[in-house]
Amino acid sequence: MTKPAAKTPKPKLKPTKTKTTPYDVAGQLRTPEEMAAYLDAWLEEAPDDAAGIARALGDIARAKGMTQVAKDAGLSRESLYRALSADGNPSFATVLKVARALGVKLHAEAA
Repeated sequence: MTKPAAKTPKPKLKPTKTKTTPYDVAGQLRTPEEMAAYLDAWLEEAPDDAAGIARALGDIARAKGMTQVAKDAGLSRESLYRALSADGNPSFATVLKVARALGVKLHAEAA
């Protein structure tokens, strides 16, 4: 009778760690059409969410370059960051200045 072959131990695999990074939509907004569609989606899907719409403007501003947008809007970069942050509460005048600087138009239609 033959002896059964000895089992070779399986090498222990070292668990790998998955590295994640926060998602930033600003990296996906590459063209003026994409930027306008993103803002339009916010206006359509969450018309009462003023903070969300301000954040959407902030996302678009980051995609275009916050310094240039602030300059075009006649605001300081710091005040633009503050106004368009999650805790910001921009005035309507600021929203209009930023929209103009971004090259997007707000759209109104009958409900």
